Amino acid sequence: MTGGIIFYQSKYGAAEKYAKWLSDKTGFDAVQTAKAVPDQIRDHEVIVLCGGIYASGIAGLAFLRKNQRLLKGKRTAVFCVGASPFDEKALNEVTAHNMKEGLKEIPVFYGRGAWDEEAMSFKDRTLCRILQKAVAKKDPAEYEPWERALMSAVGKKCDWTDPEYLEPLTNYVMEKDN
Repeated sequence: MTGGIIFYQSKYGAAEKYAKWLSDKTGFDAVQTAKAVPDQIRDHEVIVLCGGIYASGIAGLAFLRKNQRLLKGKRTAVFCVGASPFDEKALNEVTAHNMKEGLKEIPVFYGRGAWDEEAMSFKDRTLCRILQKAVAKKDPAEYEPWERALMSAVGKKCDWTDPEYLEPLTNYVMEKDN
């Protein structure tokens, strides 16, 4: 067994960008979950999944779930990427929703992603517009952080990715066992 590996699933590029930054920092290979094989888990001591958050689900988590028996004894982490600013309550909700059935002990880290309606699929763009219309009916003073982010991004192209978001994850995956 050697070092680590980073699996990623990225719909619009932000999770892939983080995976590549993390690869540069750690020297770990970065592999798309669609091209990943179980032996890659078996052969590494550290396993990281980078995936975007879509409808409160973490992209790529199905790969870890499917191979969770291989994760035993590995230093494993999930780095999820979303358009909202960091909000501990929201991250705890995403974690509780996703990290079940053998994945509960895996720590989850967060990095802010990007927003580009022109790059979105028709379905995603439509869903976002429906959500924007629903949020617009609320009093802006009562918006949740994700709602403020959503409304501030309407019609804009935004890239909030920043390698600084990787610092806590990098510290976790590179720490030595005592």
